[in-house]
Parts: sequence; C-alpha cells; structure tokens
Amino acid sequence: MLETFEGSVESVPGFRAVGISCGIKINPRPDLGLIICDTPCAAAGVFTTNRVQAAPVRYCRGVLAAGADKIRAVVVNSGNANACTGERGEHDAASTAAEAERLFGLSERTALVMSTGVIGVPLPLEKIFAGLAAARDRLISGQAAGNGFSQAILTTDMVEKRLAVRFDLGGTTATIGGAAKGSGMVHPNLATMLGFITTDAAVDSVVLAAALHSVSERTFNMISVDGDRSPNDSVFLLASGTCGAAAIDSTGSPEYESFCEALHTVCRSLARKIAADGEGATRLVEVRVVGAQSYDDAVRVARAIANSPLV
Repeated sequence: MLETFEGSVESVPGFRAVGISCGIKINPRPDLGLIICDTPCAAAGVFTTNRVQAAPVRYCRGVLAAGADKIRAVVVNSGNANACTGERGEHDAASTAAEAERLFGLSERTALVMSTGVIGVPLPLEKIFAGLAAARDRLISGQAAGNGFSQAILTTDMVEKRLAVRFDLGGTTATIGGAAKGSGMVHPNLATMLGFITTDAAVDSVVLAAALHSVSERTFNMISVDGDRSPNDSVFLLASGTCGAAAIDSTGSPEYESFCEALHTVCRSLARKIAADGEGATRLVEVRVVGAQSYDDAVRVARAIANSPLV
C-alpha cells in the first residue's frame, strides 16, 4: 500500500512546521521556515559538490558528522544564501542554530540551518532572530496551519513543490512528507535546490544516509535546467521513529526496500516539479536511455543530451 497526497513536511505526525515573513525579502512573501520535531530524530543530508560551499552547508556537515541521531529542528531562510561571506557567515550560521535551540529549549547542535538566495551578502541576524521568536509564538498558539514552510523556502520559484505519502511498513502505516525549492542554477549533483523530508519511520542514521544517497542519485541528481551549480544545495531527511514499526537497521531488509520505494516516490515528484519550474522553462523533457551496457553509461548519455544547448 502506497498512497500519495498533497501534504508536506508537517503532514508527518510529530512534526510541526511554519513559514513567516521576517523582512529578508523586499516583498512581504514568507522568507523564514522552521521544522520542529517533538522527539530527537535520526538525520541524513546530501550536499552540493561545488568546491565553493556556503557557511550553512559546512555547519550542517559538522553537526551531522558529530551526532546524526539527535536532531530536533531545521531553520531555513530564503532571500539570502549566506554564501561567500567569510568568517561572518560561519558565525551567523552557528548563531542561527544556537538561537533556535535556545528559543525551543533544545540541546546544543540539534538544529540544522540552511539558506538560499543572494550570494555574498551577510545575513540580517536581527531579523532572523525576531522571525524565529515569532515562529515559536505561532507554533505555540496553533496558528501554523497551512503550507507556510513550503512557501517560505522559495526564491525565484513560481510554484510550491511538496508531496506526502503513506505506506505500509511491516504492517504499520508510516508517512513521509517533503518540500523543496529550485528553479535556476539546477544541474546534476544538486544545484540551487533545497529539499526537506520528514518521516515517522524508525531508521538507523547510517541506513538513513544510505537510503537518502541512493534515492537522491536517481531523482534530484538526474535533473538539469541550465548546467550551473550552487554553493548551497542540500537535502535533509529526518526520521523520528514514532510510527510504531520496528527499526530499519539494515539495507538488506524488505522494510528498507519499502521505505526506499516511498522515499523515491516523494523525491521523484519533488525533482520533476523543480525541473518543470525551471527559469524560463515551457516544457519538461524526460530522457530515457534503453540498451546501455551499464547504469553509469546510461547516465552519461542522458546527461549529454539533457545538457546540450543544441538539444
């Protein structure tokens, strides 16, 4: 059983999300998003292969390397990428995470942060801190209903990208919800795209990382719009383990296959929506390669066609 529905990261039981406008963008559109989980989560991330990596990417790599089984929150802002901002950018990424932890009473280094938008401009920390306090108040008051998070992560996107699925996991119903953004600078191996995925399945953090990497290779890393890459590209996957199913601790189990199938459904949908919303795009083209001697050969052929200016 696998059922898709128009949900997002907050559609998973135990997760709450909110998006607000804190004044980073000139227009009044939402520009600060927050995901919070009621319990510690196993977490995994895949990141840009660009040699230039934004401060939040480096920060989150360090957090996940130190402890990928206790994550409680994700903070993301749009309108400012906090990229190529030197030591100030490193400080601002860590300070944003620390402020979220303080406001919600979380342990240190249990919040992930991400940014997207203009490169080379310092983050307006005062606005972000005020926005985090407002987001906390909105969550406490129960006014966070709707799709605010999936709106707050957008930059030049024309449409929201979100989806959720329910699926059978060892006789128990589990849920995966996802939201993403991306429109320009989209190229294989991640581009100006961010993805956020939540689930109530119980998955060992090492196994979770393997699942995310495997699925991302066949979804997010297969799309291309303009051949450029960004220093901020990231996809995060948080698993709370609260659905009641037995923990998935091996990549060879039937439950792992079921989880990956559901995860692939969400990621493929988000990836296609990113490609379809490419800046200036009027068509979505899918390249299918048949008869290749290997998967890698098929990928090289498909990418050569998809990235050809003549095509």
